[in-house]
Amino acid sequence: MKRLLAVVVTAAALLVNLTPVAQAAGCPSVNKNWAGPGPYAVTSASNGQGTTIIRPAQLGTLGCAKHPVILWSNGAAATVSTYQPLLEHFASHGFIVAAGEGRSSSAAPLLAGLDYLTTQNGTAGSVFAGKVDLAHVGATGHSLGGGAAVGAGADPRVDTVAPLEGGPFNDPAKLHGPALYFAGQADIIVWPSVVHDRYAQSSHVPAIYAELKGADHFVVSPDGGQFRGAITAWFRFWLLGDEQASAEFFGQSCTNCTSPIWSKFERNAKATAL
Repeated sequence: MKRLLAVVVTAAALLVNLTPVAQAAGCPSVNKNWAGPGPYAVTSASNGQGTTIIRPAQLGTLGCAKHPVILWSNGAAATVSTYQPLLEHFASHGFIVAAGEGRSSSAAPLLAGLDYLTTQNGTAGSVFAGKVDLAHVGATGHSLGGGAAVGAGADPRVDTVAPLEGGPFNDPAKLHGPALYFAGQADIIVWPSVVHDRYAQSSHVPAIYAELKGADHFVVSPDGGQFRGAITAWFRFWLLGDEQASAEFFGQSCTNCTSPIWSKFERNAKATAL
């Protein structure tokens, strides 16, 4: 009996960990316009410590008391400015983006950005004071940076990852939250098979493999291209609790499951069960 109770409690705990936050009270809907600009004007500045923060210009407004965090890591030959339109797009939807300014397969630069926001959130007088939703954090990046995002996903503070054509760096087996792996069908730098292998190594968490039809390795810059809508919906669901975004990925009639933009769209058993 005690063993059965322990199993039930453990299962319940796992379910809680994989349930997105309820829609933040008052946070504005975008009515499924995931690829379009969100309602927030944005601002961007380096913190002087290796992280550029791209965020809503007026935090705590339009009904959102706190803003979830997206950690970003650049590709091997890129800088933050290479992806600025995509990162500003995330910020326009209400996210605070902490973008590492260097290039690394390590998760350390991403987590340094999260550490900075954690400190600022607790610092009286900071523009971030009490405005950062540290309970809801995602990580993404392109190519080399996509591999770094997987590394960040091993940190207990990071809830979900969505690497864009991510390289084979860090261990997907260490992820503890849902993952969305984006690949380009015509990518000859990070082959789709490499990305699919990462997806296959994520069977212990809800995971999805989305291969963009005809896409090469450079469609991500500067604005995310056709990846932009799906990755925005993913983060809005898991970090903002936007239930309209759920049907993009989950359920028997998920929108992306039959979308013609994907050459392949696969869900593992745990993702299919949601």
